[in-house]
Amino acid sequence: MAAALRILLLTHSFNGLAQRLFTELGADGHEVSVEFDIADSVTEEAVALFAPDVIVAPFLKRAVPESVWRRHLTLIVHPGIVGDRGPSALDWAIQEAEPAWGVTVLQAEAEMDAGPVWASHAFPLRAASKADTYRNETTAGALAAVREALARVPDWRAGRWQPRPLAEISDARGRLRALMRQAERALDWAHMGSAEILARIRAADGFPGVADALFDQACHLFDAHPGRRPAGREHAAPGTLLARRDGALLRATADGAVWIGHVRRADSPHPFKLPATLAFAAETSALPELPATLMAPAGADPAELGYRELAYRETDDGTLGVLSFEFYNGAMSTAQCRRLLAAIAFARGRPTRVLVLDGGAGFWSNGIHLNTIEAAPSPADESWANIEAIDDVCLALLGLTDRLTVAALRGNAGAGGCFLALACDRVWAREGVVMNPHYKNMGNLFGSEYWTYLLPRRVGEEAAHAIMSNRLPLLARQAAAQGLIDDCFGSGRTNFTAEVEARARVLATDPALAAHIADKACRRAADEVEKPLAAYRAAELDMMRRNFYGFDPSYHVARFHFVLKSAQSWTPRHLARHRDLGWQTPRPCEAVPAP
Repeated sequence: MAAALRILLLTHSFNGLAQRLFTELGADGHEVSVEFDIADSVTEEAVALFAPDVIVAPFLKRAVPESVWRRHLTLIVHPGIVGDRGPSALDWAIQEAEPAWGVTVLQAEAEMDAGPVWASHAFPLRAASKADTYRNETTAGALAAVREALARVPDWRAGRWQPRPLAEISDARGRLRALMRQAERALDWAHMGSAEILARIRAADGFPGVADALFDQACHLFDAHPGRRPAGREHAAPGTLLARRDGALLRATADGAVWIGHVRRADSPHPFKLPATLAFAAETSALPELPATLMAPAGADPAELGYRELAYRETDDGTLGVLSFEFYNGAMSTAQCRRLLAAIAFARGRPTRVLVLDGGAGFWSNGIHLNTIEAAPSPADESWANIEAIDDVCLALLGLTDRLTVAALRGNAGAGGCFLALACDRVWAREGVVMNPHYKNMGNLFGSEYWTYLLPRRVGEEAAHAIMSNRLPLLARQAAAQGLIDDCFGSGRTNFTAEVEARARVLATDPALAAHIADKACRRAADEVEKPLAAYRAAELDMMRRNFYGFDPSYHVARFHFVLKSAQSWTPRHLARHRDLGWQTPRPCEAVPAP
């Protein structure tokens, strides 16, 4: 492990990568503070206040000011292999189907992405979206490379080690690539097959999307999945819209079809991503609904089933049920909550005694869907409908007293999504998952999802208050140490999924299972007598009513800026520790040797 350092994270926003580095490096014993990259003068002020040993820049959209990198060691985290340069690293790699990719940590210099290399990490590149790859392989690789680079800082200071100039790395296969523009992303529906269209949309997922048109209206496409043409539409012309399903649209390609989950309309008063059928509600109403199969027949071909937000399966011996849900960016709209509620009701009717809730690979859940709320005729009314719907899901899980339930967090969880997980009897998370078990960052939102019942029963009243007031991300292993969740294991997604099923099978075949279920039912009954769940919900919703309909518009303002991705104007004080009143007098910082 590296010697303890004072590290300033300079970042465009506190995205998933920045959160992971903040939590992991702090857990490693480093002193970490955050500054958003707003203006050169702001960055210079932050550096003067904090006097860091090293500046780490995990996510930037512009160059670090020369006044900073010439005087202070500044390490840039670039989401590309050694030698790769330019702002569209992952975009090019995914669109051109690179077999492997990587992350490089390099020293900031005048030419962007061309400084000497401190560390790098390579990984196989899956057929996945840019956002999914960034949240998983890129983030894990960045953490490994940053740790390696930080371990070298003392030797670099002492002159015992030097980073490798890019020009001297003979085996670097990366190259300078320009910003990928929409001309390079363009879709030719008449001639392109599904694989190429999927690659192009996946390469633009998250941002900026692929410029295209639906119903003769300009829009950007996101969230693409493989599809098949339905019976009777096998010979539809490429580009034809064939059907709709759970917010997504099925569109014919030259050799098949793809599902388009989300779009951003150019002519809309809501210039942000929305489910495709919501963004084009009037235009899509005449398309046939192609229902998804919740529980597929044994041996069914996944390709035949197509895009599904929800899927239920059982182990061969019938002892274990697994309900999977995958919601884009972890956001759960009113309609999605109702579909999940129906799926839980279906699972309840099955003859199993252990049910695993297997959330999304990128996000377990982030709670209510702020985009669909913002787009509603009355955001306050839709906020209310959405929180009631997700509360119903939590209540359904708490009401499963005839079996044990397991929340399996493959991906990160935030706000109401954290407490949705706590509604299960066991909460297991993958190593590296980051949790944000609080609401206040969204305009001092009080929150519901029965958190006033679920959180104190796990950690106690005092710890619950501290967690909700902290506003900081929490590593899964830290959450386990605090008793917030039950366990954290599995270095990768595949390992985690396999171990979850193995552990759940042990629960399902435990001779004492019936006794455990009986104890659970007794505890729930006793809790209900002491204070009914309805009372917890009513008290939470009374506070939420003030957030949604009260005189303080903070929630509505925060939601608006979150959805519109407004530029940051200041760094929150819970992140910028160096801006706290009474911050210690900064110590002098060594100037970086001239390159």
